[in-house]
Amino acid sequence: MWWRSVVNLHRSKNLLALTVAAADSGSSRSPISQQPAAPMGLEDTVQKAKRAAAISAVDNHIRCCTEQQVLGIGSGSTIVFAVDRLAERVKNEKLNVVCIPTSFQAEQAIVSAGLPLSKLDIHPEIDVALDGADEVDQDMNCIKGGGGCLTQEKIIASCAREFIIIADSRKDSTKLGERWDRGIPIEVIPMAYRPLQMKIEQSFGGKAALRMAARKAGPVVTDNGNFILDWKFDNLTESWKEVNTTINMMPGVVETGLFINMAQKAYFGSMTDGQVTSRGPRNMKKS
Repeated sequence: MWWRSVVNLHRSKNLLALTVAAADSGSSRSPISQQPAAPMGLEDTVQKAKRAAAISAVDNHIRCCTEQQVLGIGSGSTIVFAVDRLAERVKNEKLNVVCIPTSFQAEQAIVSAGLPLSKLDIHPEIDVALDGADEVDQDMNCIKGGGGCLTQEKIIASCAREFIIIADSRKDSTKLGERWDRGIPIEVIPMAYRPLQMKIEQSFGGKAALRMAARKAGPVVTDNGNFILDWKFDNLTESWKEVNTTINMMPGVVETGLFINMAQKAYFGSMTDGQVTSRGPRNMKKS
């Protein structure tokens, strides 16, 4: 019947709308970045930069061989391009890979691309983990967790022989906080969020704000059922390693969005000419 076609079309549109709205629904299970939408011209430039970085990372770190490679797949808008490139290479080069996701979004991207899905129970050791970042400093320290998946992302990164960052050039900084001004995400047990706000602010200053959802009443809830504090810091004299250790020792903290001494290499797609720059700690070269 014609009316059934109309109903099915309406349901499809609603599903698409719900998927796009997930970022603001109060859950970290988001298929898109939580950054504000850029103007159309700038958005095209950003997407091209992300795609270029993702292609370089996948081509440089995923081996062309018959031996199985275990890959960690991160979260966020940049990783979508990495998954696309990986799927293309698997199809054309018959690569033998299995993919372990860091989030609900990553799992959906892997499945949609037709890539083999696995988990840490089966493959506890990972060859290469690919992920995005909110900011990367000259020592390869990273802020991650803008999308709310920091705990899973850090677990996967810690299991990987190589942890590779993919981003556009806006994320490349000399020091943390130079460009990223939304604070360091900290995943916390819900009942402890208020005492932790006070302890973090008393220990290091700044402001630790509970991340609130945009399209539901109440806070954002992670895939693990926890809350997120976004700690906006200023004038820190402590090392990031010391800060990370101190916060992680506070009862009720699940994990911080500080990734210290974890990434081996970062790929940045230029916002001007589309070129990709790669670097490790305190070095830089064209890819």
